[in-house]
Amino acid sequence: MLTLLWGLGSEGPLAAVLRELDRLGAPTSLIDQREVLDTEIELDIAAKVGGTVRTRDQVVDLAEVTACYLRPYDWQDLSAVTLAGQNSSAWHHAAAIHEALTCWSEITSGLVVNRLAAMAGNGSKPYQLAQIGRFGFRVPETIVTTDPDAARAFWEQHGSVIYKSVSAVRSRVSRLEAEHFERLGDVAWCPTQFQRYIAGMDYRVHVVGAEVFACEVRSEADDYRYPGAHRVEIKACRVPWEVEDRCRRLTAAMQLFLAGIDLRRSHPDGEWYCFEVNPSPGFTYYENTTGLPIANAIARLLAAGTNGLRHTSG
Repeated sequence: MLTLLWGLGSEGPLAAVLRELDRLGAPTSLIDQREVLDTEIELDIAAKVGGTVRTRDQVVDLAEVTACYLRPYDWQDLSAVTLAGQNSSAWHHAAAIHEALTCWSEITSGLVVNRLAAMAGNGSKPYQLAQIGRFGFRVPETIVTTDPDAARAFWEQHGSVIYKSVSAVRSRVSRLEAEHFERLGDVAWCPTQFQRYIAGMDYRVHVVGAEVFACEVRSEADDYRYPGAHRVEIKACRVPWEVEDRCRRLTAAMQLFLAGIDLRRSHPDGEWYCFEVNPSPGFTYYENTTGLPIANAIARLLAAGTNGLRHTSG
């Protein structure tokens, strides 16, 4: 049994999981993207899904991999690639390595946390909201538009409105204020998502296999990830069992084994709203603050591979 990690070795979540795998004594190999120009891969799918990855200091037999944790960085932004320039031999080599590992991760019989195809749904926030609504969570009234008049009408209808990106690229959630009125014309050049503002308490729930780790987040900021002068208090908590169950079922329906789910319990009616499901969460922000053993849970899931998955789902 071998666990494969793919991404930047120094990146927080990947490094945290690697440390926990080492503590467990689980055989592990890291394919560090910073060494992409010194990486070679040969795939062999004639009889079974396998192949070989060679780096400067290791040879990985892909047929031995029973689980992998994927956090690949955009290969076009790797320093070795950008320095070489587009259409250089380095650029084409990095593209080929990324494509080969992506293809392998989609067809391997091992446990993949998470397959890139399953994560692709995060690229469309409206599509994801439609999925979320099927599992008992409330979703705020939403409009995605390039029509400034439609945006103004939505604002007038709901009074308090936030706006954010519709893509998977991380963006700041902000409240529409009077000073934004003249800038609404800019949406003509960029599809923008507007939602009715929901007052209440924020929660971040991480689902790892069948395990659920919840945090309560207290902040006056519109987006606590960018609090500015506002304080942010994060503490471990338990959410009601039915909310845990919804989070598990939602994660499974999206074919994910790891997810970071953003919830808010509205005030004063106590309804549970779900805003987003992150298929590649930066969980260390929450783990370092609360001490919740999220990295350990991911490592245990990976070390058990598909055997552990069958056990937890049974």
